[in-house]
Amino acid sequence: MATFQDSSESLRDALMRTISQIRGEHVTLRELVRLIGEQGLLLLCALLTIPFLLPVSIPGVSTVFGAAIILISVGIITNRAPWLPERLMDRPLDADKLNGILKRGADMVAKIERVIRPRVRTLTDGAFINRLNGFGIMAGGILLIFPLGLIPFSNTLPAFAILFLCLGVSQRDGVFVILGYLTLVATVIYFAALAYAAFAAGQGLASFFGG
Repeated sequence: MATFQDSSESLRDALMRTISQIRGEHVTLRELVRLIGEQGLLLLCALLTIPFLLPVSIPGVSTVFGAAIILISVGIITNRAPWLPERLMDRPLDADKLNGILKRGADMVAKIERVIRPRVRTLTDGAFINRLNGFGIMAGGILLIFPLGLIPFSNTLPAFAILFLCLGVSQRDGVFVILGYLTLVATVIYFAALAYAAFAAGQGLASFFGG
């Protein structure tokens, strides 16, 4: 596993390079990690968010990629290679579907990367702030694996939060780090609203049948 470090390669270039090297009918997380190579944990985390940013799905991706993001964030926090369980690393995913998603994601990421540049570096420099941003990525990963996949934006919002944080830290762009945290807050508010709506609906049904 690569260690936490900046990357001079853009995420779009990394995506296209990864796509060109995927072989066979299935691909595993272990193979994706090998293809990313020395580009670092932030780039890998950003790559794992791509399937959640598009209105498509691959069976098993939410659990595998979401759990991987959480474990990788531990590596970012501790600045060392994280442990990833064999079962997670070797679970097969449909290579054709994943390639299609990564290609579409590369176009989306290219538009985002046009506006990234080093700024507000107090939010990206230093060991303490890196650990804090690692916790932000971990929070996004936890929100990502909530069992709400059929509800609109329940995966998209935390995925964007993780993507913004990873790109912001790797490219030293504090504005994107702020966007990442704002998206995390929006996700928490959205989930809280869903929980309240479900509770209110349950209370209404209970009153209806009870009355």
